Amino acid sequence: MSTLIEGLSIGSVYALIALGYTMVYGIAKMLNFAHGDIIMVGAYAVLTTMSLCGFPLVAILVAVVVCTLLGIAIEKVAYKPLRGASPLAVLITAIGVSYLLQGIAQLVYGSASRPVTIIDMGNVQIGNSAVRVSSIVTLVVGAILMVILTLFIKMTKTGRAMIAVSEDRGAAELMGINVNGIISITFAIGSALAAAASVCYLFQIPSATPTLGSMPGIKAFTAAVIGGIGSIPGAVIGGVLLGVIENVCKSTPLAPFTTSIEFGLLIVILLVKPTGILGKKRREKV
Repeated sequence: MSTLIEGLSIGSVYALIALGYTMVYGIAKMLNFAHGDIIMVGAYAVLTTMSLCGFPLVAILVAVVVCTLLGIAIEKVAYKPLRGASPLAVLITAIGVSYLLQGIAQLVYGSASRPVTIIDMGNVQIGNSAVRVSSIVTLVVGAILMVILTLFIKMTKTGRAMIAVSEDRGAAELMGINVNGIISITFAIGSALAAAASVCYLFQIPSATPTLGSMPGIKAFTAAVIGGIGSIPGAVIGGVLLGVIENVCKSTPLAPFTTSIEFGLLIVILLVKPTGILGKKRREKV
């Protein structure tokens, strides 16, 4: 039981990160490889706020605000000027932004790992297994945020505008939709989800390093591709699937090969269904 819950909780973290990847790709048609490093910024925002005031709720709110503003700033400064550029130029820029954020974090906080304790929730007994309360909280928070995002996309005017831009940017612009504004909102939402993911990640691994977001970011991108990049339900399915597989493997003799198995799953799924589990083929206009 504990293995499953721990797997679902880390899977919900991957899903929250993957949602940022899949939303930006679905609407802006770009891969924001700096997205994982926004998680790192959120972790350091929590560390700094906790050292200043010691209130967990304030630290979480500060992390969300900082990450949201950072996401908007990155889009405005780094990506908006490249709106009509080639995908390769945008990809290189995203990688550059990623290394820039890591370098700044290393200059400010150093390269050593820094402990970050938000709150010690202890364990709870479920059946014969002791399960961390933080894992249950992570799972519940992740599920609530995913439901809220889904309702926002389907029920609000802004959400429907996001769907329109993802389907046909040119037609959406002709209908009076502010495409640049929608893209900025998408980055803001994705970055806010990354902040939530950073808090949930710190519940699981309470330490921050300048490269904290690298591997979770890559795994979340893998989850987005497995589920079908551009699909919000696909990102959730991919993240949960990857988290459960990872935790199950770590509790068996296959533990040293966990990462290989995860990326091997990606290769298999892409061979069987190149668009991912819930991905759809898109016709490119010429």
